[in-house]
Amino acid sequence: MALDETDRRILRALQKSGRVSNAELSESVNLSPSACHRRVQRLEDDGYIKGYVALLNARRMGLPTTVFVEITLQAQADEVLEAFETAVARVPDVLECHLMAGTADYILKIVAEDTEDFARIHRQYLTRLPGVAQMQSSFALRTVFRTTALPV
Repeated sequence: MALDETDRRILRALQKSGRVSNAELSESVNLSPSACHRRVQRLEDDGYIKGYVALLNARRMGLPTTVFVEITLQAQADEVLEAFETAVARVPDVLECHLMAGTADYILKIVAEDTEDFARIHRQYLTRLPGVAQMQSSFALRTVFRTTALPV
């Protein structure tokens, strides 16, 4: 299914406020409530809308420290990649893991209370990940910009 401009308006509105009522959404995109509901249902069914979540404030949750960890593996064989990916998915403090092109094989985004907490995460989890040859950690000093909204 191709997205039309009305679908795009719906997606933009839902990315700003996923808890908006159908009545408010339909008004903001100039559709009747029933037509808007059908479109949202279709966008969900077709996989454009993956789910709805609450975005938590990391600082208020006691996790103000963001660390990016570049990981280089010993080998690029499928079994090494699969073992690493399976293990890293079990680390509760890892928010994101990306297979990379470039100098590092993977980059992880990790949240922690502080540097001591990151040392615990490093000791308890990261040093035990299979196939790791090298790790380099970079601490974010300040988040300048963050969004979860995709350009629609």
